[in-house]
Amino acid sequence: MSVRHIDVPYSVSANTDNCLLRGVLDRVGDKWSVLIMSLLLDGPRRYSDLRRVIDGISPRMLTLTLRGLERDGLVLRKVTPTTPPKVDYSLTQVGRTLSGQVSELIGWAEQHYAYISDSRRRYDEKG
Repeated sequence: MSVRHIDVPYSVSANTDNCLLRGVLDRVGDKWSVLIMSLLLDGPRRYSDLRRVIDGISPRMLTLTLRGLERDGLVLRKVTPTTPPKVDYSLTQVGRTLSGQVSELIGWAEQHYAYISDSRRRYDEKG
């Protein structure tokens, strides 16, 4: 496999004062947000369903991540007034616009998993 230089059409200064941009990139770049958004691509899901299918996430982290995605306008939280209340999470229209990039990122990670795993192993053995 060869690695080639790719021109990036934009850049973000590491010293930028644009805190909003950093916050959005932090949200989209964290491991749980990407996973949750990918699961919501198929349609609304309940909290308990997300908790069951996401291996390794604590209830607190799931709640915090969903709140962050909701705050950023990427996920919609819909409460149905029943006893007990039914809560569904779904992607907003803006969240759906990001879904293509999320899917591409997941595909890239799956495609290069073996390469990255081997690189990590070789690096760790040096060390």
